[in-house]
Amino acid sequence: MTNPIVLHMARDLKHASTKNDAPIWSKMAELALKPSSIRRTINVNEINKFTKDGDVIFHPGKVLGMGTISHKITVSSFSISNTAAKKIAEAGGKIISYKEIIEKFPTGKGVKVLG
Repeated sequence: MTNPIVLHMARDLKHASTKNDAPIWSKMAELALKPSSIRRTINVNEINKFTKDGDVIFHPGKVLGMGTISHKITVSSFSISNTAAKKIAEAGGKIISYKEIIEKFPTGKGVKVLG
């Protein structure tokens, strides 16, 4: 059985996709509904490799805290460990919710999907 919070998130993402003609949010909704056992994980050191200062990323899985990050980024993810959140914040970055990323980037332009 799928978590009601995940179902609500998927519904919000699909609505944002339709409203803003932004296929990125529809794809994220599909990924949210996949079983948690096959969702992707990514470490902050991998995020550090594939991003630069000021990037905005969405990760359809869990962000873990292994490694370091050397620049400011904005991250939205289905799940994030406390260690990863702390490392991102210490580098000057921000963690935002899926609702905030949709609000700030309704069409998905400027958002990188990692994972």
